[in-house]
Amino acid sequence: MTNSSLHFDRHMVLIVTAILVLGLVMVGSASINIAAETVGSPFFYFIRQLIFAAIGVMIAWGVISIRLSFWQRHSALLLMMGIILLVLVLIPGIGREVNGSRRWLPLGPVNIQVAELIKLFSIIYIADYLQRHHGQLKGSFFKVLAPLFLIAVAAGLLIVQPDLGSVVVILSTVLAMLFLGGARLDVFAALTALLGLIFTLAVYLAPYRMARMQSFMDPWADPYNTGFQLTQALIAFGRGDWLGVGLGSSMQKLSYLPEAHTDFLYSILAEELGLIGAMSVLVLFTLFIWRALAIGRAAERAGQVFGSQIAYGIGIWLGLQACVNMGVNMGVLPTKGLTLPLMSYGGSSLVIACVAIAILLRVDLETRRPEKAAARVKR
Repeated sequence: MTNSSLHFDRHMVLIVTAILVLGLVMVGSASINIAAETVGSPFFYFIRQLIFAAIGVMIAWGVISIRLSFWQRHSALLLMMGIILLVLVLIPGIGREVNGSRRWLPLGPVNIQVAELIKLFSIIYIADYLQRHHGQLKGSFFKVLAPLFLIAVAAGLLIVQPDLGSVVVILSTVLAMLFLGGARLDVFAALTALLGLIFTLAVYLAPYRMARMQSFMDPWADPYNTGFQLTQALIAFGRGDWLGVGLGSSMQKLSYLPEAHTDFLYSILAEELGLIGAMSVLVLFTLFIWRALAIGRAAERAGQVFGSQIAYGIGIWLGLQACVNMGVNMGVLPTKGLTLPLMSYGGSSLVIACVAIAILLRVDLETRRPEKAAARVKR
């Protein structure tokens, strides 16, 4: 049986395609000026993003042919491999440092951001744990804590990079999965409070994080220094009005707003496409979360605990990261170096998101047609 004969969740495919295409258009628009100034080619970042998107789709096309049992069997190994890569990132001469953060592993002409791998591997690991201990979390506090050891190791290595934003997304997603997997409400509340305390200490003990928090509270107090990114992002939203200034007509991307094609792509989109465009992105991600949770619920009803938790985890992860990115752009949340999934420029983020969505579609496939899904796997 070929991939073309499989019945994918068409709603999910359409939603993801719309987000991906809109992201490509906005990366091209937002990066024209900086690409022309830095590399002499206005479409440099757009072409690279287009290549990453093509690679991501091709890899996803292969991943969707892999049955879920493969991921379950190798869940612990995948997370251990991810932790080893995180260690390699921190070794001088191996990991690459950019803007004071050591988050990338050079691989030829591209750099791999290991944090993106860890997000997916953590979800697979927790989903496997919940499958193996299904129905046991309500009666044991230790059963809830046990899977968090390796996750805590990975989180600690991410904080050293430093990458607190990824830690927030990973731990929040993991806690949500444990709650959906049957953890008692009091245990969930205690872990959430502990997580909040850890984040508070992480901000308090790092002067640059504290300065970022203060600038978030009042960006206009120092609009040319600590509050520069946020004030420029807010100006972009203000200029966008209802219908925007027009595609390609942004002023903020002309060296005013830093990271216009990466972390602050949403601000440029709001400026060029207005409130209508910004709301359209919000609606698309809302629909994505809805479909992911619906796929997870269907798998749960079919008795596929691993598949359901994978779907829940992927939906929460990408949805939460999108909300955080858009919240940062609008000044609702403190500045974090998190991309807008499937839209912001970045090869690692885009390719891993495509892989995650392929696994999500595989969950739907095995839920609705388990016999054919199992029959087409070659060992």
